[in-house]
Amino acid sequence: MPWTRDAVVVGAGPNGLTAAVELARRGLSVELFEALGTVGGGARTEELTLPGYLHDPCSAVHPLAIGSPAFTKLPLARHGLHWLQPELPMAHPFPDGSAVTLARTVGETAMSLGSRDAGAYRRLMDRFTGRWDTLAADFFKVPWDGLPRDPLMFARFGMVGVQPAAWMNLRFRDEKARALFAGLAAHAITPPTTFTTSGIAMVFALAAHERGWPVPRGGSQAISDALAGCLREAGGIIHTGVEVRRLDELPPARAYVFDTSPTALARIAGLGSAFSSFRYGPSAFKIDYALSGPVPWTAPDARRAGTVHVGPTSGEINAALHAVARARRAPDVPFLITSQPSLVDPTRAPTGRHVFWAYGHAPNGWRGDMTEAVERQLERFAPGFRDLVLARATAGPPELASRNANYVGGDIACGAYAGLQTLLRPRLARVPYATAHPAVYLCSSATWPGPGVHGMSGHNAAKAVWRRLRTTR
Repeated sequence: MPWTRDAVVVGAGPNGLTAAVELARRGLSVELFEALGTVGGGARTEELTLPGYLHDPCSAVHPLAIGSPAFTKLPLARHGLHWLQPELPMAHPFPDGSAVTLARTVGETAMSLGSRDAGAYRRLMDRFTGRWDTLAADFFKVPWDGLPRDPLMFARFGMVGVQPAAWMNLRFRDEKARALFAGLAAHAITPPTTFTTSGIAMVFALAAHERGWPVPRGGSQAISDALAGCLREAGGIIHTGVEVRRLDELPPARAYVFDTSPTALARIAGLGSAFSSFRYGPSAFKIDYALSGPVPWTAPDARRAGTVHVGPTSGEINAALHAVARARRAPDVPFLITSQPSLVDPTRAPTGRHVFWAYGHAPNGWRGDMTEAVERQLERFAPGFRDLVLARATAGPPELASRNANYVGGDIACGAYAGLQTLLRPRLARVPYATAHPAVYLCSSATWPGPGVHGMSGHNAAKAVWRRLRTTR
């Protein structure tokens, strides 16, 4: 049967939407299919608890989105995306009521670390500040797809970033700096002894100094809706509520681009064991709260921050991540990543009320309940927190997987940061988005550069699709 579309995209997460937009803006005919009733994937907003309380079921804070090379080229603001910056990107409180802060400047962050570590932090970060656009362009593309814009800067960052965060923490003398760095590295959901975790921490720190850790006004859905607006403007067609089970259910097309897990792609496209060696990582246990007031953090800086990391020490963070990644059990004392978007966006909750979001880590597929452990940890740093809870919506690994099919076993990264898979996602290949089927491509966060709402996996996959289609038209 002759093709009726240039490209069909399956999955309307940020990467699928980005791939579809970029292909449509190049003049190709594009049709997108999404199983859920709305676009968004990991960037959605819903009333999970009470009417009028707008929660993000998956991602909430977006340092990589505001600095994404793909997103900055699109007219997202024209389609309703507006960024809101908290006073502080992130705070990391301690039991004594103090906190270290990841601020908008290197200098302010260094000062919060104390005199013994301020210089070490400045020396680590100063050489990369002001270079976000260059570094992001180089590190978010496929490493062997052309020369870096700045080979020397690329090499300098790579030599630091490839190290385990535990090694980098040897630069610091006091616990507060070590805790800050360990908490940033923990976004990889792997122990800080894992290679490349320094790079994760550095990217998040540099993003705070260069672009901030903002939230979209109205919630993460605003990102997806803006991308969908760009796609429709370029002539693309979007179908929601359509679950694709087999490739032959889709319209004939010259290329098929999947924003799905590798497992789902293999099943739908009949690729057999093509991704059998791909490994999924630990999961999360997430709670969305409707609160009667702001979180009563004992640390004043935590009351000004959009994101709060609750550890508190590097040792406790390490122990929590080792529990889920190595021992495959839920930690007794979880490390928590929390978000309080209604501090800067009053549209997210009724007047005087707040939404709050917290998650700790759990083994893949774990079916237990961490609510007590999470709230016990919150009470350590915000006594009286439980008294503010009007309603909560809990989601362990099975629930996270049901919210987003790409979260296999609840793995919110769609693939473990472990071994060679850290850099070779989903496998070693000249074009990691291509598959054994010449017309089928993968563009989800299972591919390089990995998780986060930045659209770069979709951008890179669209580039690969365009290169093939322009030579076969």
